[in-house]
Amino acid sequence: MTQPLWTPSAARVQAAQLTRFMKQVEGHHQVALPDYDTLWQWSVDHPELFWPEVIDYAGLQFTTPWHTVLGGEGMEHAKWFEGATLNFAENLLRHRSDKTALISIDERDEAPIRVSYNELAAMVAKVQAQLLEAGVGQGDRVAAWMPNRIETVVTMLAASSIGAIFSSSSPDFGIKGVMDRFGQIQPKVLLCTTASRYNGRDHDMVGKLAEIIGNLQDSLTQVLVVQHTPGASFEGLPLAVSWSDVMARHESEPTFAPLPFDHPLYIMYSSGTTGVPKCIVHGAGGTLVQHAKEHILHTDLSEGDTLFYFTTCGWMMWNWLVSGLLVGAEVVLWDGSPAVPSLDVLWRRAGELGINVFGTSPKFLSMCEKEGLRPGTTHDLSQLKAVLSTGSPLSVDNFNYVYEHISRDVQLASISGGTDIISCFMLGCPIAPVYPGEIQKRGLGMAVEAWRSEGEPVVGEKAELVCTRPFPSMPVGFWSDTDGARYHNAYFAEFDGVWRHGDFIEITEHQGVIVHGRSDSTLNPGGVRIGTAEIYRPVESMDEVREALVVGLPTDDNDVEVVLFVVLQADHTLDDELTNRMKRRIRSLASPRHVPARILQVPAVPRTISGKKVEIAVSRVLQDMKAPNRDALGNPEALDWFESHKDTLRR
Repeated sequence: MTQPLWTPSAARVQAAQLTRFMKQVEGHHQVALPDYDTLWQWSVDHPELFWPEVIDYAGLQFTTPWHTVLGGEGMEHAKWFEGATLNFAENLLRHRSDKTALISIDERDEAPIRVSYNELAAMVAKVQAQLLEAGVGQGDRVAAWMPNRIETVVTMLAASSIGAIFSSSSPDFGIKGVMDRFGQIQPKVLLCTTASRYNGRDHDMVGKLAEIIGNLQDSLTQVLVVQHTPGASFEGLPLAVSWSDVMARHESEPTFAPLPFDHPLYIMYSSGTTGVPKCIVHGAGGTLVQHAKEHILHTDLSEGDTLFYFTTCGWMMWNWLVSGLLVGAEVVLWDGSPAVPSLDVLWRRAGELGINVFGTSPKFLSMCEKEGLRPGTTHDLSQLKAVLSTGSPLSVDNFNYVYEHISRDVQLASISGGTDIISCFMLGCPIAPVYPGEIQKRGLGMAVEAWRSEGEPVVGEKAELVCTRPFPSMPVGFWSDTDGARYHNAYFAEFDGVWRHGDFIEITEHQGVIVHGRSDSTLNPGGVRIGTAEIYRPVESMDEVREALVVGLPTDDNDVEVVLFVVLQADHTLDDELTNRMKRRIRSLASPRHVPARILQVPAVPRTISGKKVEIAVSRVLQDMKAPNRDALGNPEALDWFESHKDTLRR
């Protein structure tokens, strides 16, 4: 049996909030819960008991109690906590003190900007008053085209405090990318900045803003402008009000509208690589309860902790990060490239700020390893208790790197879920061991199973990720999807009444989970289903390889040919010797069936703006199918190579 890389000490298990929660449940419901797996089974068997326990343990504030925990017809039409009212912002601002709430840092490497919980509430009150004067009411949309800054958090809280719906995109979205999103939801107020900084350069945004504002003129009543540098000009922007003028308003306390549990809070967006992004509407109550569970029970985050996650405002991890305010933690916001002024800057900042929970991605960890960084030796990471990673599957090599060169006594929590649920299906467990290559556990209250195509649950076998029972953070619906057809087709069309997520997973003997990649990009050579992640792991761990992308191309005999594209490190060329070494490594670490028919060198791998590989988009280009939405890509020029070589690649 595989040995764990880390096992929590008895003292750590005893002190964990999850342990205290288990004892609470045992006392309230006269059940024996000797371990996490027993608690998980109870939580999915009794959702009407489990979720109120989360609310009670987290101390969430409801204005009006519920009369029914779970109603509605089946999973697709489930209704949670009917009759209840609450306010999302009120819960995130319930801690009032001079303790730091937000720490803002960026690649300019200047002193951190700190805002206390008292100061944050005062700033929210000022923006709230500004929004009300602009005519914003319940259900209106407030949008932000912003970097990960304090002003973005403040505006989100101000919008949710009055029942407006908040939506955000980051500055790396171009005009069309922004309009593909905000054009659908027609915001009444837009928050923006005069410039953004990335990779050592300031990027002017005023010209683009003028065009975006013009395109949204039918809905906008006001534009809040944050000046990137003091005195930065935004002359000529219509409807513009400077952030500094808003902050000059008189001091007051924010007020909080009591709203139904499923009142819309956020509009999130699908990647949009195959068309206009879907606008996914998430409710305030479901987001609040789910994030409380994940922060407190799965991450063991408490009031004395400092939480960091590298993210932009165009990714759901930003929304997840900000919810750390709920427990009274210090939330660290990073604006800019994670490699400027140097690749070790985030680790250095982690040591300086005493970060306890550090959130990142497999790509970043791989970059650090290939650059030879040893953060645990070069920086004081003694306060670090958990490293979180998401965005793509975490490889065994990534696991080993963390424990060898970052910290031997840290909970490495690979987490996986997505924008669709604004949370996680599988994530960390602070009282359980960490095994190489595995996500620790399925989330409490999340009835996750691996299903064969015929709907049969399996263990120890690769199959579709499904969730068989409702959970509070399911979307309220899709924007403008009046009959619910798009929502149904996105999640419930494959298995009647059961959520199909589109990931290819394996439940392990430890009740952990291995993610084998997206099931909609699953390869089927010879009728055998192969997840793309199973090929990436052995290849991308090679020193010569910067990154890779694999697709399956149909053959004349109705089979699938697996083609691997690799981006090599500088001064390396794909020759026969390297190709053969790659094939041998894949054969050894995966299986003979995983060995690609062809391996080709490419200049770049196309990715979405949030950094995810677009295997399906490349596959469509190579098959002359509908072209992907280039505006959803962070590096659309990377598709040009595939477009120009598609005739020679098909055979």
